[in-house]
Amino acid sequence: MLLQLQRGIIYGPIRSRRLGASLGINLMPNKCKLCSFNCVYCHYGPTKRLAVDLVDFHDDLPALDDVVKAVDRAVRSKTAFAYLTFSGNGEPTLYPWFPELVDEVVRLRDRYRPEVRVALLSNSSGLVFGDVRDAVSKIDLPVFKLDAGTEKKWKAINRPDKDVDFCEMVDSLTALENIYVQTVLIDGDPGNIADEDLEAYFEKLNRIRPIEAHLYSIDRPVPNTRISLVPPAKLQEIAQRGQKPTGVKMKAFYDE
Repeated sequence: MLLQLQRGIIYGPIRSRRLGASLGINLMPNKCKLCSFNCVYCHYGPTKRLAVDLVDFHDDLPALDDVVKAVDRAVRSKTAFAYLTFSGNGEPTLYPWFPELVDEVVRLRDRYRPEVRVALLSNSSGLVFGDVRDAVSKIDLPVFKLDAGTEKKWKAINRPDKDVDFCEMVDSLTALENIYVQTVLIDGDPGNIADEDLEAYFEKLNRIRPIEAHLYSIDRPVPNTRISLVPPAKLQEIAQRGQKPTGVKMKAFYDE
């Protein structure tokens, strides 16, 4: 069964294999997934509204003031969490007021929960906007998706909006410092674990030079029944194989 969409601005805490207890910040509508990608493996199901420019969807998005108030209540609460994470029902960096919101979240965190880190889980498509790139530099743990090393494979797996350009996205990732890359590896059709796919992926990682690359596979039901998970041993093998040609520390994450 696919995951249900998040029904509010703040959700969780959710136990993450990487972040531990993470309190999510959902900037997208609560009735549909609004995203610039329609990934074959997304555990929320198909993207009903595929877009990179959200100007036509402003009325469906939570107001900036409402988000700030929700975060304020969360950081003042007694709920225990290690991360405040921009994630949710779509791509958070496409939220029209994302840069202003990052400033507010960091301010509230510093005042009430200085021990908490701010994280971002992004598909990388919003990095073409300069103000988004500036905002990313203020986030403690910025994590960006890169599931393929070629445009053809990227389109097959992530099925992006027509206005998202693969080369621009990779160039934007390359221009950033102190970021993390997250990659979902899948077998089947389409898959991204063939030798030629991995070689192209390693080449892009070598260009981007993230602090770390985090490798995952699917662990929940997905919309596409032609794909399957990559076993933990294979994830570890790929992580070890990729460190030498990329010069990047690679970690495999999976359920024990």
